[in-house]
Amino acid sequence: MVQSCAIPTITKKEPQVALPEHYSHANNSAAGADSAARVNWKEFFEDQHLAALIDTAIANNKEINILMQRISVAENEILARKGEYLPSVGIGATAETEKTARYTRNGAIEEGLEIKEGKHFPKYFGNYQFGLVASWELDVWKKLRNATKVATMEYMASVEGKRFLVTNLVAEIANAYYELLALDNELDNLDKNIAIQENALGVVRELQQYARTTSLAVKRFEAEVNKNQSQRYEVKQKIVETENRINFLLGRTPQPIARASAGFMDIKPKVLDVGIPSQLLENRPDIRQAQLELEAAKLNIEVAKANFYPSFALKAGLGFQAFNPRYLLNMPESVAGSFGGDLIAPLVNRNAIIATYKNASAEQIRAAYEYEQAIINAYSEVATQLSNLDNLDKNYQLKNRQVDTLTNSIEISNQLFQSARADYMEVLLTQRDALEAKMDLIETKQKQIMAMINLYRALGGGWQ
Repeated sequence: MVQSCAIPTITKKEPQVALPEHYSHANNSAAGADSAARVNWKEFFEDQHLAALIDTAIANNKEINILMQRISVAENEILARKGEYLPSVGIGATAETEKTARYTRNGAIEEGLEIKEGKHFPKYFGNYQFGLVASWELDVWKKLRNATKVATMEYMASVEGKRFLVTNLVAEIANAYYELLALDNELDNLDKNIAIQENALGVVRELQQYARTTSLAVKRFEAEVNKNQSQRYEVKQKIVETENRINFLLGRTPQPIARASAGFMDIKPKVLDVGIPSQLLENRPDIRQAQLELEAAKLNIEVAKANFYPSFALKAGLGFQAFNPRYLLNMPESVAGSFGGDLIAPLVNRNAIIATYKNASAEQIRAAYEYEQAIINAYSEVATQLSNLDNLDKNYQLKNRQVDTLTNSIEISNQLFQSARADYMEVLLTQRDALEAKMDLIETKQKQIMAMINLYRALGGGWQ
């Protein structure tokens, strides 16, 4: 009695993906608005030096080149799956000899027969043949066609993975580039501040000669100058590290990075149109990749389910066969042919098939959760960067006022000190506070630009 091939019931609970209705703080995301993610990165980044760096990175980055080979493997997998669905035709040849034991049924028959009149069977009987052999598995349950679709979706998912890598690469290079500009401005700010302090040191030394201040004040000013001069080398080291990080992303050895640092503080972050939440599904490669992997996982269940059903195959052969090579091409005596079919159904020990089916079901649920997670992560990133841009703008305005105030205070403190109406410590602290405030202002400007870049990336921009 044939065992039933009923498919086991598996309870699946797939997560429901809920998209938010609007973005927080997104005043410019009215329904129907286009997303800034659709702006090509060459138009988004107007700095020609940065554009050249990104171009080089996309062509030479090692991670992208590695991923391109994985895409080639996925593309070849499609061809392999299609090949399984098509009939298989091959050519083959066989040469063998056989001696049959005399005291057997075949041996007794051969003993009494003649190959031709007056000529008995030889002691060693040959078998020579060659011809075409064909086989074709009938895809009754769409197992092979679904497997081909799975391979196609996995290939498309790998392409989306490459686009996601490009998006992150573009953002990483842009962030590193503007970090480099910020470090250049920090170094320039340090040089200017050192010049101010050296001038103040000269004044203190002159006042000491007239006994209007002590050697302690001179030593404190000298220490402050030395401290800021040592800080210059720390900034220079950071510049070298940032340049090397960019060169690594570009897939090349360390070398100077061409850049335009002069107008860094005048850069104003762009106001980006974030569009509507559903556009993230169209623009973010990681979401599209997760969606394709989910579709592939669903089809894999159908492939696994088909293993419970019988498989049908056709086999055929046509060629020549003879016991002696001299007769091999005799027509029609040596012409041989065959045609048949196979029907195979699982009968005993179906645990492996059941396990495969359960694994496919579990993979589908996992893919569904990953799809949901990708959407939630994308929305969170956009909301975070929108809030970040808003708060950084207010932060920058206040820090800018602080810098203006402290810059004016330096001149006032110097005048008061020279007229003996202020202590030298007030001058030192004012200069130190002004330096720190300018450094903070440069860092805030860098964070503003990075928030703009990260919002562009979060919306799905950068791979076009």
